[in-house]
Amino acid sequence: MNHKYTILIIEDEKHICSFIETSLSSHDYKMIKAYTGKEGLSIITSCCPDLILLDLGLPDMDGIDIINQVREFSPVPIIVISARTQEKEKVNALDAGADDYITKPFGTSELLARIRTALRHSQNSGALAGSVHPVYQVDDLVIDFDKRLVTLAGKEVHLTQIEYKLVSLLAQNAGKVLTYDYILGHIWGPYTDGDNQILRVNMAHIRRKLEANPGEPHYIYTEIGVGYRMKESV
Repeated sequence: MNHKYTILIIEDEKHICSFIETSLSSHDYKMIKAYTGKEGLSIITSCCPDLILLDLGLPDMDGIDIINQVREFSPVPIIVISARTQEKEKVNALDAGADDYITKPFGTSELLARIRTALRHSQNSGALAGSVHPVYQVDDLVIDFDKRLVTLAGKEVHLTQIEYKLVSLLAQNAGKVLTYDYILGHIWGPYTDGDNQILRVNMAHIRRKLEANPGEPHYIYTEIGVGYRMKESV
């Protein structure tokens, strides 16, 4: 299976949350819900969603503050969904780092179009920043970034969402050593405790799935005490 895009909805009105979840799930998106800003921030750092749908009027904090905090560590696309219609509110959200702004009420078709555009821009920005090719291939390992598909010797490799993000990050920077802190910050955000254990565990799972001999890796190398490096695509 291809890896579905994961979308986080941060919205305190449960009926709106349910409507969005139902609408997007039927279009093959994986949905996660949060009803408060604090819960949303926790999910962002633990689940690393591909896109965030954010209401500004949350019960515990203002949505602008969430945008500011997320932008300190992540370029993840953020689409604001709000009943605030004043131009100043829209400008403030966009200046803070939101990618788009939709006012309530809205239609499913419009929301889907905005999501597709935001995800496409996110992919293109990543490609330009890192000179990323749409496909990474070294020997039997192929990663199709557009399809979010990993194959080994022609067979699909089933990775978790976090495992896929780790492999993609390394592949998009193939040949470069990425430090433990850089990887932790990029994948889990700045609120990790600095312990590499969660990274080591995930890397061990990845190697068991990709490497013929995990003890002598062919694709992902460990730079002792520093980080990891993916074999460069020829």
